[in-house]
Amino acid sequence: MATTKISGVVLKESNMGDFDKMLTILTPNFGKISCVAKGARRPRSALLAGSQIFCFGEYLMYKGTNTYHINSVEPIEVFYNIRTDLDKLKYAVHINKIVQEVTEENQNCFNIMQLLLNTLYVISETDKDLELVLSIFKLRLLSILGFRPNVNKCVNCGKEEDLIYFSLKDNGVKCSICGKQDKSAVTISQSTYNAIKYTLTAPPKKLYSFNIKEESLEEFKLLTKLYFNEKLEKEYKL
Repeated sequence: MATTKISGVVLKESNMGDFDKMLTILTPNFGKISCVAKGARRPRSALLAGSQIFCFGEYLMYKGTNTYHINSVEPIEVFYNIRTDLDKLKYAVHINKIVQEVTEENQNCFNIMQLLLNTLYVISETDKDLELVLSIFKLRLLSILGFRPNVNKCVNCGKEEDLIYFSLKDNGVKCSICGKQDKSAVTISQSTYNAIKYTLTAPPKKLYSFNIKEESLEEFKLLTKLYFNEKLEKEYKL
């Protein structure tokens, strides 16, 4: 059978048989795919490192009737530090779960995979506040999924100043007058507004290159949580 080289991130691993694994891998062009890694649980298996959750690598595989079968893998990044820190692991697993639920097979997932890799890197290699990382991830993911809020002007009257409310119902910011008439609107500080705007517009590699004051972080966390749950119609608990 013809083999194909596919880059991807392992989202999920489960044992199968005595020595095999079933993997869920996120790929840029084929979406989320199921892969069999024969013998991956053997101590000296060449697939051992590349079949672990969070591993990003290049996989040589062929497509069977229902699943892909991995012949070999070249690990590029395994995000080792995530495995040695329980807090980092907790947030990384939570983010992985979200990605699993919003992706499908045969879907263009380039932007989602790029976001996931950048997020895992920040979690693994920095000491950035994990709640801030999660909030940025959620808002950027919503933008990729088609729920990008309007933050340049009031979504009701078009005013470009005095934007101190965020409307969950109308997907964007509102001025002080329009916001008061919207029961779904949440008040936001200038710092939170700046964080929202930066998260939506920053280049992928610079997405996590800002910090936010503690009081604004709480506001940013609450807003992104409410907006995320509203748009995906589900509450994601950490």
